[in-house]
Amino acid sequence: MPEKFCFLFLIISILVSLPESNSQQSPSYLGLLSNATEFPPEDYYDYIIVGGGTAGCPVAATLSEGFRVLVLERGGVPVGDSNLMSGDGFLAALMEVDAFESPAQAFTSEEGVPNARGRVLGGSSTINAGFYSRADLGFYERSGMKWDLTLVNQSYEWVEKAIVFRPELKSWQSTVRDAFLEAGIAPYRGFTLDHLVGTKIGGSTFDSYGNRHSAADLLSYANPANINVVVGASVERIVVVVNSDSRKATGVVFRDRNGGHHRAMVKDKGEIIVSAGAIGSPQLLLLSGIGARPYLSSMGIPVAHHSPYVGHFMYDNPRNGISIVPPVQMDHSLIQVVGITTSGAYLEAASNIVPFLSPANPVFIRPASPYVTVATLMEKIAGPLSAGSLTLASTDVRENPNVRFNYFSNRTDLESCINGTRRIGEVLRSGAMDGFKFQEWFGGREFRYVGRRLPRDEWNEEEMGEFCRRTVSTIWHYHGGCVVGKVVDADLKVIGVHGLRVVDGSTLTVSPGTNPQATLLMMGRYFGVKMLRERRIG
Repeated sequence: MPEKFCFLFLIISILVSLPESNSQQSPSYLGLLSNATEFPPEDYYDYIIVGGGTAGCPVAATLSEGFRVLVLERGGVPVGDSNLMSGDGFLAALMEVDAFESPAQAFTSEEGVPNARGRVLGGSSTINAGFYSRADLGFYERSGMKWDLTLVNQSYEWVEKAIVFRPELKSWQSTVRDAFLEAGIAPYRGFTLDHLVGTKIGGSTFDSYGNRHSAADLLSYANPANINVVVGASVERIVVVVNSDSRKATGVVFRDRNGGHHRAMVKDKGEIIVSAGAIGSPQLLLLSGIGARPYLSSMGIPVAHHSPYVGHFMYDNPRNGISIVPPVQMDHSLIQVVGITTSGAYLEAASNIVPFLSPANPVFIRPASPYVTVATLMEKIAGPLSAGSLTLASTDVRENPNVRFNYFSNRTDLESCINGTRRIGEVLRSGAMDGFKFQEWFGGREFRYVGRRLPRDEWNEEEMGEFCRRTVSTIWHYHGGCVVGKVVDADLKVIGVHGLRVVDGSTLTVSPGTNPQATLLMMGRYFGVKMLRERRIG
């Protein structure tokens, strides 16, 4: 089982307790919500969106402009939860988890790497670090989708005017910016939402008061007369009508938190859009009988449509790096600055204030505060090329499936990690980082590391490769499982099943740019507009 480098998992007993941020006004989308227990036994809609997450909320808001829309979200509402609504609560929200109710649902890959998925309105955009940066231009060529770049830009702008802000850099982020430039990650791009080689400040979904804005806030664009957002609704299966020569998705069956079952059906020419994320979407297709026939039969699931690649081509961008304790306590900061290299790696940083944990009678360390700052430098590889798979652990949709990502099984990914960790070494040797070293007793200055440090010989390929393998963790950018060209077509329609699409990160074979959040938000708006246009032409 690999060692975990991760500012979340380094100190597994952390329970963060920090001041709450300024209060927010109640969002307008609260008026659109209802509880699954209040839903009738059966009802009909033009569009049913499974998952009120990063892509599901914008696609639902868009479709409501002209049609009656139902959003089914398995989780609850983030409003009132200070851990979710404040950047200071980021760690606590990811750590305070349970099996069926917590906003973050923890899971561990078969390699032993801890991970998390959103289980709350807004999805992973409600539990992530808030960084916002558009996709690299190469993504549109490699994605397998047909893109109208004018509409792409309009869709980004639709998102950005509602929930994206320019961050104010704090001490660690400012230092990292200067260190990246010293290390040759140039030129300096300043603040930009575009993916550009060099060092840049990206956007944030946290405002100047530290309040989070998520995909759920995009529901403010919705036509309130045409949308019903139901929380606490776990969709157990998609209803697929099978004829001799065709298959059509006609509705879904979902369960409320009291155990009651309900059916939501689509009207003529309607569609079901699955936006349950890269874990939930392939899982739901399999539970609905859409997958490889032999596998479904072995699980006792009636086969609705043989689609052999559902759950295959699962990717997770590995994250590696180092953490240090600086000589003085710093502000909490999530990702704001990114270094975009040409060698297959992106560099980012974060700093977190955590309780000081020490032996009962510390001799050499006597902190002035009961809290200590852990500052992290990390690299994420582009791509990746290494692929894994997802299988069902049970037929209960509330339980996590089994996932294997096969980190670094492709040699190119390992080489990218080695390049990225070498860059971290260059950053550590920059003058900008000198102030984060401690004075040693016998002369000299050195960093105080939390966990592993980089190998001393950074040009030893074997040692650097071993560092990458042993310190692998996630940056929560997993994707795939319903990929374009295998499970869905270029319009994200499920191949072989009428009236069914998948609109989320499960359709991607490559992570877009440094962070996928912006692209997934854009995709929701983009495909919503495309679907409206299709209906009007039809």
